[in-house]
Amino acid sequence: MPDFASAAPASKEYSVTPLLWAVIGLLCVALVVTFRHTFGFIYSFWQIPEYSHGFLVPLISALMLWQRRRELQQTPFTGSWAGIALALVGFLMYFVGTVAAITTVDAYALVVVIAGIFLAVAGWPAFRIALPAIALLLLMNPIPQFLFNNLSSALQLLSSRIGVAVIRLFGISVFLEGNVIDLGNYKLQVVEACSGLRYLFPLLTLGVIVATMVRFPLWMRLVIVASTVPITILMNSFRIGVIGVLVDRHGISQAEGFLHDFEGWVIFMASFVLLLIEIWLLVRLRGDRRGLREIIAIEWPEPRPKGTPLLGRALPASAVAAMALALVAAVGATTLPDREEKVPERSEFSRFPLQVGGWQGRRDRIEAEYLDALKLDDYILADYGDGKARPVNFYVAWYASQRTGRAAHSPASCLPGGGWRMSRFEQLPVAGVTSGGQPLRVNRVVISQGDERQLVYYWFKQRDRTVTNEYLVKWYMLWDSLFRSRSDGALVRLITPLSKGETESAGDARLVDFARQSVPLLGRFIPD
Repeated sequence: MPDFASAAPASKEYSVTPLLWAVIGLLCVALVVTFRHTFGFIYSFWQIPEYSHGFLVPLISALMLWQRRRELQQTPFTGSWAGIALALVGFLMYFVGTVAAITTVDAYALVVVIAGIFLAVAGWPAFRIALPAIALLLLMNPIPQFLFNNLSSALQLLSSRIGVAVIRLFGISVFLEGNVIDLGNYKLQVVEACSGLRYLFPLLTLGVIVATMVRFPLWMRLVIVASTVPITILMNSFRIGVIGVLVDRHGISQAEGFLHDFEGWVIFMASFVLLLIEIWLLVRLRGDRRGLREIIAIEWPEPRPKGTPLLGRALPASAVAAMALALVAAVGATTLPDREEKVPERSEFSRFPLQVGGWQGRRDRIEAEYLDALKLDDYILADYGDGKARPVNFYVAWYASQRTGRAAHSPASCLPGGGWRMSRFEQLPVAGVTSGGQPLRVNRVVISQGDERQLVYYWFKQRDRTVTNEYLVKWYMLWDSLFRSRSDGALVRLITPLSKGETESAGDARLVDFARQSVPLLGRFIPD
């Protein structure tokens, strides 16, 4: 009987020709030259605990491509002009980010350009095979700072609440005000470092890697990735609760130093174990009896069978166009002059008068740990009173540059961290007050904590603009960085307490009067 298996023709496979290798080499050199500063920026973020997993992402991405090596060898490179369009978008992102000196844009532009060039050289069939590995590179980049701040604030509040519930399970009396856990003898501040982002980003990356590398149905992969968020929140909250219990039993030293860091490491490993248990349970629900070692085992590509016909890859015209585009971008990146950011002359807030019309002020200071988080360049924090009614707390944070993640923290996310509940939020003009030649418009917020109530006005002063929307602040910052080489700006906030039974209109009258007296003085300290 004839051996039909041995008589069947071997599948075709493709090899890279010297000419294509030369094109690929030139593309790599051009990318390194163009994004030389971006690589340093990404590396600097990998030193931060929240992004320390970034070192592994390119390696895992390369491993994923290696696993798909046989599929790529069996797929012809057809090229695609859509890749040229995608690469062009990436290079435009890069030059916008470079001119505006917003390096987070550069980092994402790098991944877009890599995806575009691969598509231009290889074409859609090969691109679909490599897409998971390329998309994984997004996880090596830092997220925009304002998103980081908002996410951190939300996780701090949630972790504090669940952590307090854990402490109470041990019969310990505890009081929570925002992110401050009051144990009576001790007060624990749940700061940014305790928000859980140090676990969330690495665990999310691990979840994506596992979901990509194992052959699961799509719904299971989505469940695995999505579950990293609640696992992180619950485990971080449990950690905060355990620290609270240890502090109550053994003193404040339990919340500091090596023990604090060690607990964080243990919690992360426990989170990863929970993720593995979840995967095991999902597999069991499908009736699959394999062990975790078989499910998550790294599959190495089979060697090429002997006698397999080997064809040289053609050089698509789109690949040559991609090389030309990358070389032009590299020349542009090396010849683009460095733009120095213009920082206007201004007076320091130490010179801001304590006598403002009929209001007499008393300066206050921000504690060092909060200054480290705010990263501001100058500020004033003072209580002003007119001797008749409740005082007005006056706070201005000024930033000489907001390009590299240094920006004002919105009170909308900071006030809840202090335990304040926002009962009303609106925007309104302040009669008789102008800023930047325009009528002053502010965010008006009524906040409460127990029986206490306060009225808050705040706005962002961005060059010659007064802005109430924090996302619009980012747009104007990008625009002015591009066309004015400036990204300086400030947050201005006024707060007055409302006495028991006092109407909100009385608080409005105080804030409006103080704004009329103080805002005209801000021109020397927050230049247009």
